[in-house]
Amino acid sequence: MTADIAAARLWAASRFPYLASGMFGITPVEAPGIGTVAIDDRWLLWIDPQVAAAWSPAQFGSVLVHHVCHLLREHGQRAAIAADEQAEAWVQCADAEINDDLADSLELPGTPVLPAHLGGQPGRLAENYFAAWRDGTRAWDLDCGSGADGRNRPWEGDRGGLPRWQANLLRRLVAQEIVRHGKEAGNVPAGLLRWAGDVLEPKVNWRRALTAELRKAVADTLGAVDYSYRRPSRRASVAGDVVLPALRRPVPEVAVVCDTSGSMTEDLLAAALAEVDGLLRALGLARQLRVIACDTAADTARRITSARQVELTGGGGTDMGAGIAAAAALRPRPVVTVVLTDGYTPWPESQPRGMRVIVGLLGEDAPDGPGWARAIRVSL
Repeated sequence: MTADIAAARLWAASRFPYLASGMFGITPVEAPGIGTVAIDDRWLLWIDPQVAAAWSPAQFGSVLVHHVCHLLREHGQRAAIAADEQAEAWVQCADAEINDDLADSLELPGTPVLPAHLGGQPGRLAENYFAAWRDGTRAWDLDCGSGADGRNRPWEGDRGGLPRWQANLLRRLVAQEIVRHGKEAGNVPAGLLRWAGDVLEPKVNWRRALTAELRKAVADTLGAVDYSYRRPSRRASVAGDVVLPALRRPVPEVAVVCDTSGSMTEDLLAAALAEVDGLLRALGLARQLRVIACDTAADTARRITSARQVELTGGGGTDMGAGIAAAAALRPRPVVTVVLTDGYTPWPESQPRGMRVIVGLLGEDAPDGPGWARAIRVSL
């Protein structure tokens, strides 16, 4: 099996040198009996030796290129728009997005799905094909794995692979190589060039992303209803001596941890906090906002009704873990804590229990946030 993988990688790297880093970043795992060669989002390639043995180096190399493109385009994460019963349809659309650029250059086993098979126009995204997808279209026999549809397979376990931050670095490395080859005499498909440009210069609306994360974080609490004896039930008059509790709907608490270390500027923090304040007002949660200033130690939490009331004390080193711990210790505990920082800080090893953390990374050059938190890069 080792010789087969080496031959496949050599074939693929010689024809697609701009994808070589991605193909050699995959870790192969033998999985006899699974009946396919599949990829997961940890960059583990699950190989049934009996299936791979029937392929030529060109066919195996083409499958490698195909699976790497699933990971580069994050099809597994993008598959969230499809319900479980629509997973096969999503994979067809994701395959069409890849094959539209590369089918003529690959020697895939079987018949690859193309946009025309789905009734779509070339040059579109998988989401476009999925929106117009109709039952009965052509499907490829190969199960591409959870790296294509985000649904874990029975054979996937705790086998290591790449953590999310390393996978993101590898994606950016491949994107840089694609752009470099595109400027030379090579022939890089236009779709891959567009993808690389989006990865290296993302066009993400961070305000929309932050709003979506806040909405998700408070949705469960806003919908929760519990009984409380703090207020008698309106039905108490007919219950005699029995004390009935009343239903109550808890209002979610939100905390903001502001990095006030020496590397931060007041103008930058004030602008970012004003954005968070505006988002919370839009959600009707402004009065539930508590702010914690933190450098290497967390200051006392202060409840505010306006961003102008924030006192940004501090100015020393940086440890956002202290601020997150202080937020988790608040009572009532916040359902979501937003951390505003330039990213130059150590992070806790794991997420606090019972509290979602959203990290707002201030500035395009800020280091990545922790893998367990939702990190949003804020451009101000």
